[in-house]
Amino acid sequence: MSELPVADISDNPDLSAGPVPVVAVVGRPNVGKSTLVNRIIGRRQAVVEDVPGVTRDRVPYDAQWNGRRFTVVDTGGWEPDARDRAAAIAAQAEIAVQTADVVVFVVDVTVGATDVDEAAVKMLRRSHKPVILVANKADNQNLEMEAVSLWSLGLGEPYPISALHGRSSGDLLDDILAALPSPPPIVEDAPRGPRRVALVGRPNVGKSSLLNRVSKEERAVVDSVAGTTVDPVDSLVEMDGEVWQFVDTAGLRKRVNQASGTEYYASLRTAGAVEAAEVAVVLLDSAEVISEQDQRVLTQVVEAGRALVIAFNKWDLVDADRRFYLDKEIDRELKRIPWAIRVNISAKTGRAVDKLAPALRRALNSWEQRVPTGALNQWLTALTQATPHPVRGGRAPRILFVTQAGVAPPRFVLFTTGPLDAGYLRFIERKLREEFGFEGSPIEISVKPRKKTGPGGRGKAHG
Repeated sequence: MSELPVADISDNPDLSAGPVPVVAVVGRPNVGKSTLVNRIIGRRQAVVEDVPGVTRDRVPYDAQWNGRRFTVVDTGGWEPDARDRAAAIAAQAEIAVQTADVVVFVVDVTVGATDVDEAAVKMLRRSHKPVILVANKADNQNLEMEAVSLWSLGLGEPYPISALHGRSSGDLLDDILAALPSPPPIVEDAPRGPRRVALVGRPNVGKSSLLNRVSKEERAVVDSVAGTTVDPVDSLVEMDGEVWQFVDTAGLRKRVNQASGTEYYASLRTAGAVEAAEVAVVLLDSAEVISEQDQRVLTQVVEAGRALVIAFNKWDLVDADRRFYLDKEIDRELKRIPWAIRVNISAKTGRAVDKLAPALRRALNSWEQRVPTGALNQWLTALTQATPHPVRGGRAPRILFVTQAGVAPPRFVLFTTGPLDAGYLRFIERKLREEFGFEGSPIEISVKPRKKTGPGGRGKAHG
């Protein structure tokens, strides 16, 4: 194998489906771990020198092989009973093992199994992770034969390869993929249907009027009496050259558990329509104060994890005075969702309704956005170095690694040495949005603290 293709997720949406598995490359110093990482990712990115100790931190890279996307983590040399900086490097390697789905353990076949390698095997067995034993630097057939002696490590069949020359590395990658967790099923070439849009809001804010405006027909009954719509009304609507599936829903007056009769079932159907949608357009009445009902509708959409566009309807009724107070209401009442996309429209006159489709596309693009693992960890390392977590009880928890576990909505997992303050998580979310966008989409951030294995133990991550 000469060169592996570089992962380009943007050109292949199938590759972004499901959580991205992690492969950790570990071993004692100077066995060729970074050379193997470069071989896997298909480019010279990991720093390689013929001296031990060049790699010190865990460094993640995006990779793909045979259409499967994964993260490969390069680590520094692991040594038992290491001290000072070497101990920190070894600890980073152990964390990489704890957070990996598969571990690639690299041994120098020209040297054979050493005491350090045997100590590493004990550490790997404690992790209970699948381990692939790689006999590196098998640059010719004679050296390949030397790999047989590595059976003594008790990790099964050794894979003799040459990371430097690419010898047998394609077969190794096939076996790495086979050891990874099964990916979610992907329907090949399945045509995507129209994007599903839920029109939600309290009664009489103009949802049915907006549906009639964008569909260019009297699709929904419009009346000045609030609560005309009870059942969700589905419509295929063409906007800006694209077909969308709009669902007009009943106006939400009360919480579901406080509603009764027809209103109770209408509330349930509305909740179901939000869950079935990909993006919600929450209509607010620009001429009226943002109410508790409006807040409940917004909360329902955010908690459902749907992309969000807020449409301030009846803008034709807004004068300069009302605009002044509305700006203050937005700052006060919508400060928890500053990421929501806002458009000012009039369903009655058609004002700025053409801005709706571009806003929906921006929100959906954010909702399905994936950040490369390498870029994500480089950004987070710089952020936490500049602004570390506050000290609590004499210690400050550290973030060890971050991965994006999924999309729609974007979900991130932080592997840490301990729980994080809610305020610090909000700080991370705000900075994440400043760096990578996510306009119009909620994002979820969860924390997996390392679980202590006992007094003096290094611990391991949940999950």
